[in-house]
Amino acid sequence: MSDSHEPQALGSESITAPLRCPTFRRIWLASLLSNLGILIQGVGAAWAMTQMTSSAGKVALVQTALMLPVMLISLPAGAVADMHDRRIVALVSLSIALAGATALTTLAWLGLVTPNLLLALCFTVGSGMALMWPAWQSSVSEQVPSKALPAAVALNGMSYNIARSVGPAIGGIVVATAGAVVAFALNAVLYLPLMLALFLWKRITEPSRLPPERLSRAIVSGVRYISNSPPIKIVLTRSLVTGVIGGAIIALMPLVARDLLHSGAQTYGIMFSAFGLGAVIGAVNITEVRKRMSGEAAIRACALSMSGAVAAVALSRDPLLTAIALILAGAVWTMTWVLFGIGVQLSAPRWVAGRSLAAYQAASSGGVALGSWGWGHLTDATGVETALLVSAALILVSPLLGLWMRMPRIGARGEEAEVLEDPEVRLPLTGRSGPLVVEIEYRVAQEKARAFHHVMQNVQLFRQRNGAYGWSIARDIADPELWTERYHCPTWLDYLRQRHRTTPSERALDRQAAAFHIGPAPVRIRRMLERPFGSVRWKKDTPDRDVNHVLSGGCQARNNP
Repeated sequence: MSDSHEPQALGSESITAPLRCPTFRRIWLASLLSNLGILIQGVGAAWAMTQMTSSAGKVALVQTALMLPVMLISLPAGAVADMHDRRIVALVSLSIALAGATALTTLAWLGLVTPNLLLALCFTVGSGMALMWPAWQSSVSEQVPSKALPAAVALNGMSYNIARSVGPAIGGIVVATAGAVVAFALNAVLYLPLMLALFLWKRITEPSRLPPERLSRAIVSGVRYISNSPPIKIVLTRSLVTGVIGGAIIALMPLVARDLLHSGAQTYGIMFSAFGLGAVIGAVNITEVRKRMSGEAAIRACALSMSGAVAAVALSRDPLLTAIALILAGAVWTMTWVLFGIGVQLSAPRWVAGRSLAAYQAASSGGVALGSWGWGHLTDATGVETALLVSAALILVSPLLGLWMRMPRIGARGEEAEVLEDPEVRLPLTGRSGPLVVEIEYRVAQEKARAFHHVMQNVQLFRQRNGAYGWSIARDIADPELWTERYHCPTWLDYLRQRHRTTPSERALDRQAAAFHIGPAPVRIRRMLERPFGSVRWKKDTPDRDVNHVLSGGCQARNNP
């Protein structure tokens, strides 16, 4: 929940509107410093690797080591963020990253760092940040009003890119003048302001009347929701592809400075800063882009511009021309990711926001990590110029994906799940009683059968993403007006969760289906406890575990399935 003193209405048109919220402003400014530290460490690690080995594959693996944890642990991290206090999760995650950065600093100071050890410690730092990211991003909706959420998402991306516009240059200067050890130490120190800002956040929570899910079940719930949400699946697929084919420009940046421009760490930092400056320009203008273009048109324009910029970097040997191309690349790269991120953030209700954002994080960062590994190997075989030209060609044809997976319309839903009354229950139930079978009978005029069936396909998706399985719709062959919707929930507790996850738009679909019902009697709903063979305890004195924890209510809600 938001702090009680946060503004309740902010203009969604202004990119700076979320900064009027004190909690968001403090965390955002602290995250800017943290991002600055991460990028300074990234410059130090990449340049340290070039000094320890001449292998392009090893240099590119620095980026992979930092990004791969995102792909590996994002879904568990998102589940943890949805199950527990997001502020505490973020603090623990930052502590892990701080421990990795401190270990890297100490070992580098002692001269004990090897290429493999450097990659392992970068992986540790990346793991801490991967665990923190879903908790941090999904908590943004608790810090700002829903109308300001798109601007807040863009500002979070801008925080990283403002840091990227100066961080690499600072990192290059630090590495050139003081060495990689100081770069690693600065990163460790700059985690502290963000930890303090999160510690001072007085997060107000409303305790759920239902117990939290187990981690494994929470992960399954997240995967189930995403697999039954076509807009999120489209964004994730296109994020993965974009990360794989577009990550070359970031992964090979040290080699662009060393092999194409024949320069050192300072030039590398300046090139990265040019990319970051473009990213800030892109983030500042994202609101205007969203006004003027659809999501698909914007993604297509960004891809075409990115392709040209990457090709220019590959062919240029002049630092100024390369920097100009990188400014353009940074602008459209950032616009692409902000559009993807807004699409996910505004398509998922709060109960699954952490897991949805974690899946997006896994798709995007995992794509960059896998792409970095592939681009490193291709560079070893063909050279930096050829690898970048191949990347540019793939980016050029990537808009063809829109023919099959068109970007969904981005609109600010910001929906909260509706809390419904419990159904009438006369059979004693525990939380683990189940499976539960729900049958809903509709009587539909025969001439409206096709339209009804079409609506029920959308009903199927929201039932399944909220926890139902075995969904079906059947028509009575002896009474063609009679239709029966049927689905299962594993336990009574899962059924209650499924009811409490329903959003207003999903309830509207329910009402749309019920509007087809004709006849004097209302839609008939049956909730039945399935009793498979061998499940009944015949001894009267053999109770279920948790028999005193009966999750049933006496309220009647016959028309809410």
